[in-house]
Amino acid sequence: MQVTSVGHAGFRIDTRAGSILCDPWVNPAYFASWFPFPDNSQLDWTALGDVDYLYVSHLHKDHFDPENLSRHVNKDAVVLLPDYPVPDLRRELEKLGFHTFFETTDSVKHTVSGPKGDLDVMIIALRAPADGPIGDSGLVVSDGVTTAFNMNDARPVDLDVLHADFGQVDVHMLQYSGAIWYPMVYDMPERAKEAFGIQKRQRQMDRCRQYIAQVGATWVIPSAGPPCFLDPELRDLNDDHGDPANIFPDQVVFLDQMRRHGHDRGLLMVPGSVADFTGSELNGLSHPIEDPEAVFTTGKAAYIEDYAQRMAPVLAAEKAGWAPAAGEPLLEPLRAVFEPIMLQSDQICDGIGYPVELRLGAETVVLDFPKRTVREPIADEKFRYGFEIAPELVRTVLRDNEPDWVNTIFLSTRFRAWRVGGYNEYLYTFFKCLTDERIAYADGWFAEAHDDTATITLDGWEIQRRCPHLKADLSKFGVVEGNTLTCNLHGWQWNLQNGKCLTTKGHELRCAQL
Repeated sequence: MQVTSVGHAGFRIDTRAGSILCDPWVNPAYFASWFPFPDNSQLDWTALGDVDYLYVSHLHKDHFDPENLSRHVNKDAVVLLPDYPVPDLRRELEKLGFHTFFETTDSVKHTVSGPKGDLDVMIIALRAPADGPIGDSGLVVSDGVTTAFNMNDARPVDLDVLHADFGQVDVHMLQYSGAIWYPMVYDMPERAKEAFGIQKRQRQMDRCRQYIAQVGATWVIPSAGPPCFLDPELRDLNDDHGDPANIFPDQVVFLDQMRRHGHDRGLLMVPGSVADFTGSELNGLSHPIEDPEAVFTTGKAAYIEDYAQRMAPVLAAEKAGWAPAAGEPLLEPLRAVFEPIMLQSDQICDGIGYPVELRLGAETVVLDFPKRTVREPIADEKFRYGFEIAPELVRTVLRDNEPDWVNTIFLSTRFRAWRVGGYNEYLYTFFKCLTDERIAYADGWFAEAHDDTATITLDGWEIQRRCPHLKADLSKFGVVEGNTLTCNLHGWQWNLQNGKCLTTKGHELRCAQL
């Protein structure tokens, strides 16, 4: 099996039974905030796209690149389709001309028969509202000799099925770096922001190491990040200036973490690097440049500066495509989009539980979730949650009928936010579910009762086994420090003395001290 990095979460996997292109992202994403790092625009995308199979893990724009898929990927490729609750991914691929789909069943091993032979595949599909834009997934593929698990940035809660169906995993690709806007966009004291950043930087790498231990693959390829920020307004977000609170560490940083924890089989791959495997044996690793590590170490800042200059015309063209900042007031267009969604989502609106302020240039709009209305602010009104967003960004998503502000505005980091109290999962779920199908699924998901009857013992506490957030196994992801339990899958915390969630409202934990 030959594994070629095509950048970020992207790989081409060549097997004796056919070739698979995974998440081929090259064009800037999220209002041109994110670029692949290192630069992968120089790759021969037409050759890379001449494949037998295509796998797009989910619709986040650093995985689903419609321009690249349209221009360079073989439309006769068989699409390995995750088992998602709404068919948005299939619809978007069909719009691009893909017409042959192999529909998988979540966490079930399938044999795909092609002209070159049989390929065993499994797609572990995550279907909670918090996973991607209604879904994220990881791909397991075996040609009978070598087994690869491309987890990209998915966060499976149970990997027992992986070993039951495939046995030893030979190579494991997974995310280790940040892919979020927290804490950078929040208005909070700088010392607090630094403390939260340091904590998040380490926790996301700790989570990755936990997954590595669970999967137990012989070789590990850190991937799916970090993004590169080339806009001068965002350049400080790159981890190239010794900031311990930066949440976007690169591959070399994480490989050093692995070595310090006793794992020396991590592989550094840059776009164009090729690793050849026979089972668990690494036959060779080649790179398109002489010293790939220098891109991440001594020459990183200079590399990003040169990259920014090369991509300046691309960035300018992207910005020229945004809607104008000036125009009609945004109250009525937002009311037309949001109010029908509010009226369909009692669980989510009640979970948000308060009005939310949107400062859009000179205009302020209030999303009154308790009353299911969009309105103007009341004199001296106070808000527990608010956002400041440039009006041209809002006008652009309205113009384009975007169903997901998380996958457009928020991941761009081109906004400011403030809050009193903890993170509100319901609020961000609302913003990614701006269609009838999505909101119906998400509201129903929150309405379901999740089984919490199983119990584990952890560091002197008896607690429910499954995390109240997304049902992660706390025997694997739970960490107790004093009277606080942290689930390292997403970093949520609980007070063990009373079971109260410290991260957001609701989600109480059943627990007792032994």
